[in-house]
Amino acid sequence: MLERITDADFSQTISSPTPVLVDFGAAWCGPCRQLHPILEALAVEWAGRLRIVYLDVAANPQTPAQEGVLSLPALILYQHGQELGRWGTLSRAQLIKKLERFL
Repeated sequence: MLERITDADFSQTISSPTPVLVDFGAAWCGPCRQLHPILEALAVEWAGRLRIVYLDVAANPQTPAQEGVLSLPALILYQHGQELGRWGTLSRAQLIKKLERFL
């Protein structure tokens, strides 16, 4: 299961020197549920190289608004508090291709 973060710990989480992929999603979002197993597998495969966390937008509305998240799922990659990339729904292969250049 992906580590869950909240509005309260978002800033601290993304300030990491290790890249952090934040999965902005919601329980009611079908594409989010489809993406979840891919992210869980990558979190295990890339442990130590990439941290993948989940932020429930329904329970934590402040951060998505602050980060300009307009649709779900939204995947945003951060390192040292800076946004490195932003994507929506991707296949496993597409996601790996997008992320590998940052690892």
